[in-house]
Amino acid sequence: MKKASNLPTTNCYPELVEGNQQLTTILVTGANGQLTSCIKDIISGYEDLKVIYTGHQDLDICNVNQVQAFFKANKIDYCINCAAYTAVDRAETETEKAFAINATGPKNLALSCRVYGIVLIHISTDFVFDGEKKEPYVETDIPNPMSVYGASKLQGEIEIKELLEHYFIIRTSWLYSEYGHNFMKTMLRLAETNDEIGVVCDQIGSPTYAGDLAEVIVAIICTESKHYGLYHYSNMGSVSWCDFAKAIFELTKTKIKVSPIKTEAYHTAAKRPSYSVLNKEKIRHELSLCIPSWEYSLKRALAKCV
Repeated sequence: MKKASNLPTTNCYPELVEGNQQLTTILVTGANGQLTSCIKDIISGYEDLKVIYTGHQDLDICNVNQVQAFFKANKIDYCINCAAYTAVDRAETETEKAFAINATGPKNLALSCRVYGIVLIHISTDFVFDGEKKEPYVETDIPNPMSVYGASKLQGEIEIKELLEHYFIIRTSWLYSEYGHNFMKTMLRLAETNDEIGVVCDQIGSPTYAGDLAEVIVAIICTESKHYGLYHYSNMGSVSWCDFAKAIFELTKTKIKVSPIKTEAYHTAAKRPSYSVLNKEKIRHELSLCIPSWEYSLKRALAKCV
């Protein structure tokens, strides 16, 4: 892959495959999401990558006939599935919609990927776990989702595994960026009109800057990795939502009081795991990555939106 000369390099990701002049075509679903936006930023610096971005209006992944027709009409080498139903609480009452997008959609993509020999890169979630383990979850731990959202994402994983050999399923957690709607941006918005906010203090996880995850996805493609399978990826370290909020305000020098509150006092329709830290050793070893700390990546993200 040829990287544009004006694009910054990093030591955290593998070296690119040299001498590959063939154009690689990538389909990215979920065109309006924050992860896709970060992928766009990174991939624009590569000369040998052709990318097709699709939203629901362009490609309904829940419609198997539409998916098959789209794949037949376009010569695709990689499919990155960023399309997802992520309204965790609303999923409790919109079960059919959640499973259609998070399970049937990936199944339809996997079916066409199998027919045309396409590598599928699929994004999943820490919410497939129940939080009872209290130490970082590895890929071989048995999932036990507590919510409809988690169950629908797990079913999507199962469908892909049953249909494909050439896939990367990447579970991630607490995704945020300068794009879209996410915890970091919500905290910055709340600080504009509040002197004090309450944030849950007894849910522990690992924030993931979407820009970092996007770099990993692009690295998988550009190094032509054959280390297929299920992986966990987030930034290094762990933190509560409350302390994550405090870090955001400290870094932006925002004067606001953050009061810790218990999950039981903050009612939500869907249950969340109290502990969902992901163990990243497999992806670090197999893909030769060094993974930034959540503190370092938070500074990066804030610099782009403050």
